[in-house]
Amino acid sequence: MNFELRQLRHFVTVAEELHFGRAAERLHMTQPPLSQSIANLESQLGAPLFLRNRRQVTLTPAGSALLPEARRLLEDAEALPGLVRRVAGGEAGRLTLSFVSTADYSILPGILQRYRAAFPQVQLVLREATTDVQAEELLHGRIDAGFVIPPLPGRLDAAVAYRKVLEEPLILCAPADLDGLQDEGPVSLRDLPPLPLVIFPRTLAPLLHDAILATFRAEGLTPVIGQEAIQMQTIVSLVSGGMGLALVPQSVSNLMRAGVQYRPLRTPTPLAELGVAWRRDSESPVLRGFLDLIEQ
Repeated sequence: MNFELRQLRHFVTVAEELHFGRAAERLHMTQPPLSQSIANLESQLGAPLFLRNRRQVTLTPAGSALLPEARRLLEDAEALPGLVRRVAGGEAGRLTLSFVSTADYSILPGILQRYRAAFPQVQLVLREATTDVQAEELLHGRIDAGFVIPPLPGRLDAAVAYRKVLEEPLILCAPADLDGLQDEGPVSLRDLPPLPLVIFPRTLAPLLHDAILATFRAEGLTPVIGQEAIQMQTIVSLVSGGMGLALVPQSVSNLMRAGVQYRPLRTPTPLAELGVAWRRDSESPVLRGFLDLIEQ
């Protein structure tokens, strides 16, 4: 099938006028070429579209069935230039983002709210994943960007760019009835019972893992790791079940869970960092708009 949009436009105009002369006038052409265009379209489709006699022109059943579809095709075709311009300008398209769980309690909701307001026609696809999984997804182009806990594997330096977005202190996440937490205000780890530490595996975020252990060492303590979990919500759940205590980024305190309390530490802690990573060679206008928004 090789009919043209021009022929469909001719057909729709004749169908609306039901008069070849008036349709030709609307189309700023003479009647013979219009009649020939319709005849060619009928030949290509294999069915007559109009019944013609000296007094009137009417649509055949085939013509009546074609009319709404032809209008839809013409409307879609007219919308294409605007769509292309919006995609080229990052105003439309698809953006696939991954995020570590800590982003969900800190920067992610606000960023997504601002991005949706600025780019309502972009389809957002969100996936929660650990930093190591995101690194592979970025490397193979399966996501556009990800909120990660640094560092990324060194082998990705040439392929993946990174920008710091947030730094925040570590705070204590402890069972609500833990001795030593009766008073309000910052606490010292040395004043707490020696509960096991609930933490994520070091392979997932070595800098943050080491920062947590360094906080204990600064207090002269060597924690015993009792449980490991890869998601912050799981860590908080284990703490609420009395499995130990944890040090978490401050924003995790937005995760309210019965049986848990969050307290700042008296000793200054290393800062937990969160950032966004993306492929250096990406030419996606949608990604560029997202990164510009984060930069703001």
